[in-house]
Amino acid sequence: MNQADEQPTLYQRIGGHMAVASLIDRFYTNVVNDRELAPFFNGVSLDKLRHMQTEFFTAALGGPVHYTGRPIQHAHHGLGITRRQFQAFVEHLFETLAAFPLSDEDRYAIIARINTFVDDIASPEVSLGA
Repeated sequence: MNQADEQPTLYQRIGGHMAVASLIDRFYTNVVNDRELAPFFNGVSLDKLRHMQTEFFTAALGGPVHYTGRPIQHAHHGLGITRRQFQAFVEHLFETLAAFPLSDEDRYAIIARINTFVDDIASPEVSLGA
């Protein structure tokens, strides 16, 4: 397959570095203003968070950056994030992606990639019954 036949990556289709940085800015503005999610960001450097998330999303979408942050499960260990809270986070991402020149298929592909991390981010559900 020659280069002309290759499909552009999700990173390229979203618009490259500037678009990913814009996505992260918009997305985290919504996330930190969500009453249910905001407490997870108390005392967190939003500049550092935006930098690391831009790096993470660039790598996850097939861009030219290697993610240098802590492993996802270590960064979220002990935070007590529920699957419902993870879902709220993903819903904010899906809404944010609507502002970018992506097809529905591309938006769902991005969400599918993020959903692969649910077990590393959300705490296991605890059964209250026997």
